[in-house]
Amino acid sequence: QVQLVESGGGLVQAGGSLRLSCAASRGNFNYYAMGWFRQAPGKEREFVTAVSWSGGTTFYADSVKGRFTISRDNAKNTVYLQMNSLKPEDTAVYYCAARSWEVAKTSAKYDYWGQGTQVTVSS
Repeated sequence: QVQLVESGGGLVQAGGSLRLSCAASRGNFNYYAMGWFRQAPGKEREFVTAVSWSGGTTFYADSVKGRFTISRDNAKNTVYLQMNSLKPEDTAVYYCAARSWEVAKTSAKYDYWGQGTQVTVSS
């Protein structure tokens, strides 16, 4: 089974940037599409972005397009989420997730999840 560990969360002012990392272990990272989801207090978990196993295909939620960038380094078994121009509404726990092969936007289609990392954006 793949194990995922997120890092890089923290407190940042509106307009600032953060880069989240998700390191994978156990399992062949090259076989997995990776996604980032987030959950704010009192809200359901929502899709943020996802990348195919090759890195050639990416999807973004409309709310983060043009501000967030997902990337992956298969040699390091790591996926990244670069977040720029952060807004208070980006405040949430961010989770990375993995699923075999095909990239997806639905959380229920992901098999493995990290523990989450808190991102707080102050106004």
